[in-house]
Amino acid sequence: MEGVMSKEQRKKIHPHKFALWVAMGSIAMMFAGLTSAYVVKQAAGNWRSYHLPVVFWISTLVILASSLTLVMGLRAFKRREIPKYKVLITVTLVLGLLFGVLQFLGFYQLYSEPQQLVINGETLNRMEAVTVAGNPAESFLFVISGLHLLHILGGVVALAIVFFKAFRKRVKVYNATGLEIVASYWHFVDVLWIYLFVFFLANQ
Repeated sequence: MEGVMSKEQRKKIHPHKFALWVAMGSIAMMFAGLTSAYVVKQAAGNWRSYHLPVVFWISTLVILASSLTLVMGLRAFKRREIPKYKVLITVTLVLGLLFGVLQFLGFYQLYSEPQQLVINGETLNRMEAVTVAGNPAESFLFVISGLHLLHILGGVVALAIVFFKAFRKRVKVYNATGLEIVASYWHFVDVLWIYLFVFFLANQ
């Protein structure tokens, strides 16, 4: 009887994990709604195209690498290979910070540098920088990128908390729940950026 109960308890999802999945589902629906509205508004005309900076390609590789090191770090923690785990979580945090910086630089470059105007498929012979008060495309871009950067910040803060916990004291209880929650959220940020990156590429 006790064995059956313990199996049932293991099958139950942790309340914090459940809350995270609900939150991630809500975030995914929000971005799906924004990108859908983007496509609908784009089809209505009076739209301006833009070209994504090369730094976005680099940041994509960086966050993919950070997800890989985080997976390896979680595995090392579960195996109680703490020295290896500390190295991997440090690398993950550095890559996460680098990703955040590259994303900021990418959007800053997108907004500040003049770009060729392409309105309704017609390339114009003038260059303008992106402004929030300009074409509707720019307003959508500001909202989507702003929300995305906020979620990156949340992920980096979570990685920093895990990092400081790893070095603060000797691990006595090998409970991976907190680390699994952070890893799930960071992987979500990874997937979210890949989605946005592909979306921007397809609609630039």
